[in-house]
Amino acid sequence: MPGNKTAEKYGKKVDFKGELKYVRLGQMKVSPLAQRELRPYRVDHLISIFDPDKMGIPRLSFREGHYFICDGQHRIEALKKWLGQGWQDVSIECWVVDGLDESQEAEYFLSLNDTLSVSIYEKFTKAITAGRQTEVEIASIVDSLNLKITKQDIPGGISAVGCLLKSFKRDGDNALRRALVIANNAFGDAGLLGPIIDGFGLLCRRYNGTLDERAAIEHLSRINGGVNGLLNEARRLRIRIGKPLNHCVAAAAVTIINRGRAGKGKLSGWFKET
Repeated sequence: MPGNKTAEKYGKKVDFKGELKYVRLGQMKVSPLAQRELRPYRVDHLISIFDPDKMGIPRLSFREGHYFICDGQHRIEALKKWLGQGWQDVSIECWVVDGLDESQEAEYFLSLNDTLSVSIYEKFTKAITAGRQTEVEIASIVDSLNLKITKQDIPGGISAVGCLLKSFKRDGDNALRRALVIANNAFGDAGLLGPIIDGFGLLCRRYNGTLDERAAIEHLSRINGGVNGLLNEARRLRIRIGKPLNHCVAAAAVTIINRGRAGKGKLSGWFKET
């Protein structure tokens, strides 16, 4: 029998105790907040090599009269298609945990997928549902600026969660917040890209207290080609001097912000201090 699984959450212990039982496929559901998105190509691959004896044991959470899938969503979907009509009444052996709420299900998902291939976006969104402090704080910053963490192509949408995490962990909430304000106001939705967020986070950290955000937004918004003009300049700089792209974005932004300025209001050169 599998042993108990324990996860840390704000100093408390969540015991993932459970038991093996047979559960009808028709009783199973997927919680969108505590599971990864279904990938049809993965299901198709599993069907092409499907062997019920090698399926393994899915992990479920029982609440509100339903069995919510915490691990094994793609295998279960492949099994349904492999069975065909009448799959709802087929029962399979599962490891079932009782009494978890949705945030604990998300924590359970994360604990089960520590060593599996799960995208950083999926881990990030599940960590928000699980109530993990760093991700929740980042989501709060994004929400406070009327932006949204999402993969969908919608106004104010940000999918570059890796760069949000990187900037927040490196520089704290102030630099990340200011970086998002400058990027969004200078370029709109086109500016909410990973390299821009990361580079502007570096910019806000170094020139904290001396960077005039309004002036920066005004100068950056006038660059030929918009955000692509900035990225192209950063890429040319990276090829020429071999520095990381995020630093090259910051350096290119400094050059643009300094154009037409002199004396006290001019920012010191980026690479002169690195």
